[in-house]
Amino acid sequence: MKHVLCIPIAVFSLAGGLVSCSNQVKAKRPVSYHFESGRTALLKDGIAYAPRNAPAAVKRAIAAGNRLQGKPYKLGGGHARLEDSGYDCSGTVSYVLREAGLMQGSIPSQLYFKYGKKGEGKWITLYLRNGHVFVTIAGLRLDTGGPGGRSGPQWKPETRQSVGHVMRHPSGL
Repeated sequence: MKHVLCIPIAVFSLAGGLVSCSNQVKAKRPVSYHFESGRTALLKDGIAYAPRNAPAAVKRAIAAGNRLQGKPYKLGGGHARLEDSGYDCSGTVSYVLREAGLMQGSIPSQLYFKYGKKGEGKWITLYLRNGHVFVTIAGLRLDTGGPGGRSGPQWKPETRQSVGHVMRHPSGL
């Protein structure tokens, strides 16, 4: 996986090239899940359920995230093969966005600094930092990382610190 280093005026990719940080929005509060009927996904027995009023793309993203439950963490997983035996962080995010119809193919974590629109989304928000990306869909976090290290893609209702993360979202969501 290629790494990026966020410095005050730019994101530097070790593979080469600069991405401006000046137009990025940084997260200021932890990512927390609190169920609210009609506004957030319901998590029951490890399966997420979309709110009835959620846009179709959000429902497809949640269904895709459900299909990833139980898959192991696999470095590079979800990139060479779109349907893989395991997924890394960016492979996980690419899978759910692709299955939701919000992107094509798969991209590594540092390219998400250019994905979609800056800031927090109403339904879907990507959280990016040096070498890692995770996503919240209808308020529920889908992540391969957290306390204790790497895990396979999992819905994670536990609070996660987001200091140092940049937020992006798909246009309109």
